[in-house]
Amino acid sequence: MKFHAATEPMGDVWLSVQSDSLDNAAYLAWLRSAGDRVGAVAEFTGFVRADGAGESLIVAIELEHYPGMAEAAIQNIILQAQERWPIHRVAVVHRVGRLKVGDDIVYMGVSSAHRAAAFSAVDFIMDFLKNDVPIWKKAVLAGKEEWIAQKKSDKDAKNRW
Repeated sequence: MKFHAATEPMGDVWLSVQSDSLDNAAYLAWLRSAGDRVGAVAEFTGFVRADGAGESLIVAIELEHYPGMAEAAIQNIILQAQERWPIHRVAVVHRVGRLKVGDDIVYMGVSSAHRAAAFSAVDFIMDFLKNDVPIWKKAVLAGKEEWIAQKKSDKDAKNRW
């Protein structure tokens, strides 16, 4: 099943779980278009990396999600960020499907009057996304595939909030 990008943001949130490529330039333009009140935009883009060693080197990943639940979980995280920091707009776009090394996986951006709020909100959203959103990752290695378990470091990052 192919999941397509949200073609338009809803209010001050652009949220999509999709198999289509990311369009970082479009997300940034939208984040900045909130007007004269925007003084900062913080962005994060995650990529597939060739993790591992020797024969165990990752050549691709497969990302699966629970449609509807994943988007609802991300929306809840965004609402929490909006309650914590004075932010204007939020864009979270996460890809699913088979992605090769070097492909982009996730984009998130936050606009705010000040950089501290934008940086903190992006960091918070990413920490919670990695822990609370039903998106699962399978590593495609030379000759085998294996599900990737949640890392303790990701749990620790979330718990600092």
